[in-house]
Amino acid sequence: MKFDAHHHLWDLNAVHYSWLMEKGAKCFFGDPKPIRRDFLLPEFRRDSEPHGFSASVHIQVGAADAWAEAQWVQAIADQNGDWPLAQVAFCDLTSDDLTHQLDRLLTLPSVRGVRQIVGRSPGEDAETGTNTLLANPKFLTGLQQLGERGLSFDLQLLPELMEQTASVLEQAPKTQVALCHAGSPHDRSQNGLDQWGAALKSLSSLPCVYCKLSGLGMFDHDWTAQSVKPIVETCLTQFGAERCLFGSNFPVDSLRSTFGEFMSRYRKLVSGNNSQMCSTRPPSVSAVLANVGFRCRVLRRHVTSVSEHSCHVE
Repeated sequence: MKFDAHHHLWDLNAVHYSWLMEKGAKCFFGDPKPIRRDFLLPEFRRDSEPHGFSASVHIQVGAADAWAEAQWVQAIADQNGDWPLAQVAFCDLTSDDLTHQLDRLLTLPSVRGVRQIVGRSPGEDAETGTNTLLANPKFLTGLQQLGERGLSFDLQLLPELMEQTASVLEQAPKTQVALCHAGSPHDRSQNGLDQWGAALKSLSSLPCVYCKLSGLGMFDHDWTAQSVKPIVETCLTQFGAERCLFGSNFPVDSLRSTFGEFMSRYRKLVSGNNSQMCSTRPPSVSAVLANVGFRCRVLRRHVTSVSEHSCHVE
């Protein structure tokens, strides 16, 4: 089984997304106009199934009403029993009613974790103050509560925040963390990548952190397999294939490539078929596309009688 660990869906008549619907808005990942339309599970399946995918994880994506989004995703999961669909929902870990929010989310069988963005892009963070979360003691308390409840945390941040974040995560060792978009290496100069790689070690040294190879085109709008090769190789070296996950980030990354083009580039990077592209000893494609331990945890309510050791990787 191959699963996509990071994608989005939206029905613009069911849930409102201000960032998506604002005409003329400038986003760091590009102009969202081409994806300002419904993107539903049948379309995602048409894109992904020809490449062997048969399950996925929906990641919250800035809905005006996060609870409405979580309920809508649950309805989609209920209506498509042949496609195991888990979700990572939004929750404000610093909220005074955190217990209530988590209790409510746990009534939805598809919920596996929470994402609250720590850092998005240098420009947007400067305007919104998103990364002030790390200095809030309630944020750590919330992270610890996630682990106690068996929920994971999706971590989206910038390289400049990695070391500070690692010091927080060290205090929440029971909480499994999925690092979004390889830690968003926004500066693609050699110096920028060197600094990102050095900072990444603070997170890869924590056994509770997994790394999602996703969203690599958001800061490189003309990305190729060659241009993201240093990022992928660094992630595979630091985390190992067993802690790396594939995420398409569709439909956002569909602004830069089709699903087929996307998969072709990734296969060049994580397969052993092209020695010029992979200078380090490459893992198999399936090791990344069908990460056993993470998949079993994410899809545990969909797969019966499953354990870390009984998951079969195809």
